[in-house]
Amino acid sequence: MRAIAIDAKEHGGLGSLVDEMHKLRTRVFAGRLGWQVKIEYGRERGEYDALNPTYILALTDHGGVAGCARLLPTTGPTMLSRTFPQLLPGGRLRSKSTMIESSRFCLDTRVGRRGGRFLHEATLKMSAGIIEWSMSNGFDETVTATGVRLKRILHRARWPMTHLGGVQLIGKTMSVAGILPADQASFDRVCPSGYRSDLRRLQRVAA
Repeated sequence: MRAIAIDAKEHGGLGSLVDEMHKLRTRVFAGRLGWQVKIEYGRERGEYDALNPTYILALTDHGGVAGCARLLPTTGPTMLSRTFPQLLPGGRLRSKSTMIESSRFCLDTRVGRRGGRFLHEATLKMSAGIIEWSMSNGFDETVTATGVRLKRILHRARWPMTHLGGVQLIGKTMSVAGILPADQASFDRVCPSGYRSDLRRLQRVAA
């Protein structure tokens, strides 16, 4: 399993992987979690996918999508500030040029295996991929709105979150907003043995 980044310039050229990612998001968010999300032709898409995000994907050895996350700079519109402001102190996000938002983090738990710390392999590789991409692109913090369960999983992965506000029930999910560091120390703690990525190579291709 390896991590790759698909930026806005690559959405078309790597469209089959992007399409598979949207199908995975449908299975996880609409199917497994029962969220009220927008589904078109079996693909979960939202308004933030139209803002030229970067996608981090975990790929199986056969090239299938095992995990994904959507990254957007906080200097523009974000899901946290627009959709979940109730999770923020005063309803506002203090954005800055070195902060990236991660959203739509999900895994296909049918593939892969358990890795270190009894966590799914894709969880560790996705987390390492987000940190590696962030450092390579000048970001030192990741902000996100997430369920309490995923927050605990990230803590077990040794990528602890600093809360921005209190825990609130959103739909059927106890949710919280927080900041995760994107630095070398965090990468070294999270990174599983055998980690591979094409993040730097794809950045050079897209440049």
